[in-house]
Amino acid sequence: MPPAAVLGRFGAGGAAPEVLAGGQAPVWRAGDVVLKPLDMSAEALRWQAEVLSSVVPDDFRVAAPLRSLDGELVVEGWTAWPFLAGRSAARWREIVVVGERFHRALAGVPRPSGLLEARTDAWARADRVAWGELEAGRLSVVPEVARLLAARRPVGAPSQLVHGDLSGNVLFADGLAPAVIDFSPYWRPPAYASAIVLSDAVLWHGAPVELLSAADGQLLVRALLFRLLRERDPAAAAAVYRPAVEYACRVT
Repeated sequence: MPPAAVLGRFGAGGAAPEVLAGGQAPVWRAGDVVLKPLDMSAEALRWQAEVLSSVVPDDFRVAAPLRSLDGELVVEGWTAWPFLAGRSAARWREIVVVGERFHRALAGVPRPSGLLEARTDAWARADRVAWGELEAGRLSVVPEVARLLAARRPVGAPSQLVHGDLSGNVLFADGLAPAVIDFSPYWRPPAYASAIVLSDAVLWHGAPVELLSAADGQLLVRALLFRLLRERDPAAAAAVYRPAVEYACRVT
């Protein structure tokens, strides 16, 4: 739980913190403020603050990180964000549309110099393998990985700043525009982010494989690679991926 001093410096000292569901690390809400441990470099957080503050919403909500009362983005290892009402839902096509609007709003943002390249987390490595910027190594012997690697062809769509993890990070609330949270930045074609959403729906949420027809074939191949390579044991997970992999390889 965030210490009282942290709550006070972010202006949330008068509310009792409560844990919010979801996320990979504990996230706390205190009134209208959401607090979570810093999960990126301080430089990346400053960049996100600039980018998200500059976004002009088009039928979506988004919030930049908050500064403390003394102007800091990080206090004792904690960050703060405005609370955005809503819940995630299995509304996959709507999530794709919200993502498209969000990405149009990001279209003019320049690529941050060295910031994305500096990432060494497992998600960033899986994305680079999916796009042929790193070798798959020993995972290339997993049949589903091998099939997807062999199915890749050049992609001509231009890249820009995108949110690479929209599936559980679009919130819906009655009477409000959808909210985009937990920005996970990549420099890829926007339709790649959409393909990830559709892949997630089929792989993890029981959506019919036919939903994948809404994705570009080559971007779907990369989206499936991205998710499969991030599995703790890709060989063990392969059976879950097999129908989607077969579909993607058939349509490319």
